[in-house]
Amino acid sequence: MAWLTPKRKRIFRILFWVWFISSLLTVAYTLYLVQIVPKNLYAKAVKQPPYDAIIVPGVPFKDGKWSFIMKARVRWACHLYKSGIAQNIIFSGSAVYSPYVEARIMALYARQMGVPESHIFTEERAEHSTENLYYSLLIAKKQGFERVALATDPFQSKMLMRFAHKHELEVDYIPIVFSKLKKMEDPQIVINPESAKVENFVALPERESWWERWQGTMGEKVEWEAEAP
Repeated sequence: MAWLTPKRKRIFRILFWVWFISSLLTVAYTLYLVQIVPKNLYAKAVKQPPYDAIIVPGVPFKDGKWSFIMKARVRWACHLYKSGIAQNIIFSGSAVYSPYVEARIMALYARQMGVPESHIFTEERAEHSTENLYYSLLIAKKQGFERVALATDPFQSKMLMRFAHKHELEVDYIPIVFSKLKKMEDPQIVINPESAKVENFVALPERESWWERWQGTMGEKVEWEAEAP
């Protein structure tokens, strides 16, 4: 171990502590983002008047069943509606990675969970999360909805918060409180997805390069309208 000189030992110790402290900070921030922030925002939403609508970004529908994330988003949206926190739900998402329009799929599940069709709206052209938010806000504006909140998982909520702030979009946030969701009844629902299927489907990776998809994720491909919502 002649190579392990006192100087190198000091360097290794410094690197270890840098890694250790960075790991602790990462864990602490993740817990804060996933647990504390959602609980605080939910508690705030409960005390306020009902939102006219909540926006729920889509998730690819594959293998004939909803994924964990889609299930969580739909269940959370239905909870907010049934609890009187939101009066309407806007599901957003086109057929992006599978031949099923994500917004329609989520709407089918929500109807099965008891949300009236008259209180469900779908936005069906968004292919990226930034577009989910903006195009849904356009629908909300056309419907006369004034108080609107984004209801999705904490990480996506945080990312879209920066996008909304940059473009001065008026929207609140009610990210999923997973500890609360865990205590709710877990519905075992089966839908017929055929009404959400599109013909001649081409997946996004076959239409766009990695760089183009990244630009979409960052909101560079949003088709802005003259009057912002």
